[in-house]
Amino acid sequence: MRRGLRSTPFSATSTADDVLSGHDLTGVRAVVTGASSGLGAESARALAAAGAEVTLAVRNTVAGAAVAADIARSTGRPAPAVAPLDLADRSSVEGFVAAWRGPLHLLLANAGVVTGGLERTPEGWELQFATNHLGHVALATGLRRGLVAGAADQGGARIVVVSSTAHMRADVDFDDLHFDDLHFDRRAYDPQIAYAQSKTANSLFAVGATRRWARDGVVANTVNPGGVATGLQRNFTRRQKDSLAAAEAAGVFTYKTVEQGAATSMVAAVDPQFATSGGHYLDDCQEAYEVPNDADLADHPHGVKAWALDPDRADRLWTVSEQLLRP
Repeated sequence: MRRGLRSTPFSATSTADDVLSGHDLTGVRAVVTGASSGLGAESARALAAAGAEVTLAVRNTVAGAAVAADIARSTGRPAPAVAPLDLADRSSVEGFVAAWRGPLHLLLANAGVVTGGLERTPEGWELQFATNHLGHVALATGLRRGLVAGAADQGGARIVVVSSTAHMRADVDFDDLHFDDLHFDRRAYDPQIAYAQSKTANSLFAVGATRRWARDGVVANTVNPGGVATGLQRNFTRRQKDSLAAAEAAGVFTYKTVEQGAATSMVAAVDPQFATSGGHYLDDCQEAYEVPNDADLADHPHGVKAWALDPDRADRLWTVSEQLLRP
């Protein structure tokens, strides 16, 4: 277990507005993926209310426009911009990157999908890994110039990556012979394991990005929002729903409101402790403690598996992701 974990005065019951109270984000330009509903919409609202210039990066621009209008009404601030982004579509990510102009101070990689069965992108990639991990890698690397510019004029830029307690169920599928099966080409498909793998990959991306970009003032941290009932669960299988119910009954997590679920993302976005330090995993607004890879989730619902913070695994995933995303 690592020592000297960073702590904050906030908790599982704190809200995004609680965290941002007293923060003036005027001049901060932020992109929030998956901001047409749920945690993304609440994170965008809270950031806009604090004065940030927010862009909603969404698949459904009609829903995004409705969220933007609601944010303007509820905050009295200018409506956020709305831009199309489908993280599973490489051309869509490239289009978003090409259209971006100027500095970027905060990239909140919030979007995610859950599937009930095996789905693939045109490249043959497993959809949850492709969307939750590879799409955000392509987006962040494409926006790197903007992030570096944001770091130059604000003293730092941040990437916040939304992961999940699910990361404790599965590592990224690397093996000693380098016959990786990231996309379930050989092993039997389990949507829960596929989702868990993508959430571990989220954390490893934050570790890898910080190792490469911190010298330019760009750091990345991972957050677990906790159990929040959002549209993400709409594709859960009966087995997944039963597993979730069992975890709740066992006290592994307690459901939060979306306002509470977005709070940990806001800690990573504004707390001075994470302005120049990355590669951390936050849970309930605190830096989580590291647990062994064989630890049981029920015993450590607020921990982070060692495999999700391993710099060697982060480097390997970075290399594999670059190879997959190469034109």
